Amino acid sequence: MPDTNQILIILPAYNELGKIGKVVNKIRATNIDCKILVVDDCSTDGTREEALKAGAEVITHEKNLGVGGGIRTGIQYGLDNKFEIGVVMSGDDQHEPSELPRALAPLENDTADFVQGSRYMEGGRLINEKLFRKVTTHAYSWIFSFLTRTKITDATNGFRAFRFSMFSDPSINLNQEWLNGYELEPYFLYKAVKSKSIRVIEAPITIRYHASGKDYTKMRPVRDWWRLARPMFLLKLGIRK
Repeated sequence: MPDTNQILIILPAYNELGKIGKVVNKIRATNIDCKILVVDDCSTDGTREEALKAGAEVITHEKNLGVGGGIRTGIQYGLDNKFEIGVVMSGDDQHEPSELPRALAPLENDTADFVQGSRYMEGGRLINEKLFRKVTTHAYSWIFSFLTRTKITDATNGFRAFRFSMFSDPSINLNQEWLNGYELEPYFLYKAVKSKSIRVIEAPITIRYHASGKDYTKMRPVRDWWRLARPMFLLKLGIRK
């Protein structure tokens, strides 16, 4: 694996007490040379303290911005500190840190600049996914692929790895207020696949949804699915840049 300080793992987190520590410990157990950064989005439940106890570095927002704001803070930290590779993973223990080598290998081998995780490609896996989410994630990925003319089997997957050098592309501007919520992730992927200088591939990964109730997902069905969908339409129509 690359030397220490070349890889930054970004974990956006909001009220993930009981989960964020598990995620940090699982990453550390891989023995991958990396820095683990938890971006605490103004949690009220002890997320920050649990992450620190597990050995992560923590940046805490003074007010809640949304998952996009958390990812942007992590990316900016990586740029400011000259990291070479960034990885964004879920802070709620839905992704498997043991699969990090799959996402990192194409970057290390210089065969990609952006690696999108996919539960649906061969070798990927999903656990406890409900029918509504399965239908919507497939439909979303089909629409995304149609609009971008690039086949992406799992466009809503939040597990992704990338070279920080991709942000030298002037078409990518994460510092827009409308990207504070769920919009940032599809914006990020859309810009990557449409760039002529960024090589994008998918890698098989596992997503494990928690059993039921509020632990299953923080997404609200109508509002947040629209927030995921609108960036690809706004960008396609040239309304946003």
